Amino acid sequence: MGSDVKQACRLKQWMGGAAALLVSAGAGAQSADPKPWQLNMGRGVTTTAQHAYDAHMLALWICVAIGLIVFGAMAVAMFRFRKSRGVTPAQFTHNTTAEIIWTVVPIVILVAMAVPATRKLIAMYDTRDSEMTVKVTGVQWMWRYEYMGEDVSLTSRLDRESDRLRQDRNVTRAELDAHPHYLLDVDHPLVLPTNTKIRFVVTADDVIHSWWVPALGWKQDAIPGLVNEAWTEILEPGIYRGQCAELCGKDHAFMPIVVRAVPREEFDSWLAAEKARNAPAAPAPAAPVPADAAPAASEAAPAQADAATQFPSAPAAPAAG
Repeated sequence: MGSDVKQACRLKQWMGGAAALLVSAGAGAQSADPKPWQLNMGRGVTTTAQHAYDAHMLALWICVAIGLIVFGAMAVAMFRFRKSRGVTPAQFTHNTTAEIIWTVVPIVILVAMAVPATRKLIAMYDTRDSEMTVKVTGVQWMWRYEYMGEDVSLTSRLDRESDRLRQDRNVTRAELDAHPHYLLDVDHPLVLPTNTKIRFVVTADDVIHSWWVPALGWKQDAIPGLVNEAWTEILEPGIYRGQCAELCGKDHAFMPIVVRAVPREEFDSWLAAEKARNAPAAPAPAAPVPADAAPAASEAAPAQADAATQFPSAPAAPAAG
């Protein structure tokens, strides 16, 4: 009898530990960018990311409930009705009520999961009513961004310090630790406004790339000759990092993405500064003409014509016979 009590206590401890692990998995999903040893999907900082997180958590908790019921029933059956206790197994071939229940319940569960997931998937691809458009072009091994209709574009590459360290054969661990965003920084981040619906058109110039920022909640392939669409609405200012998510050649690992989300007023100021910086220089003013300068050809021509009229040239002498 004492052994039965000990086994029951162990079973309760095991189930309690499993429940605590699941709770900690849910609690660890608060950060925008992925973290080492993160147990769960992140919430992200966009409407799309939150939709994906909600669908994920709905499916997760349904699976947890089903797992607890199924494995709990198995554990109880193996403990209470084990052979060592002399229990005689029941003999039956079928149970109509049970069969109806385990057919109808999964259908209801799947429909309950499919309806909201379908609505969110449709919304994820609805780029209508966007307030601005950004063109993203993948190139080996960098990203080009163009703010459509604004005459502003930039090229985003791996930052120089990361590029130097990755090629230094004698680099030390201390040097890498001193660069917290090693291989994750760029020279020119993509600057976007918050609380603004932004449409992305994504393509590539050479091979297939994939533009992926986990905090935004989606990944879009960049394919030469094809334009894909996506949209985002960033809810919180901050810096969000990503990577090219499609093997695209020898430097595929060195195509980081950095998005800097700022309030709309700050974005408008940045955009105006970029327009001014990219505007063509004004032509230099013409130099003043000295008073004693020779007359221009157009002014000298009438004087020459008057002289020819007043002093006609003599007729040519006849040739010798």
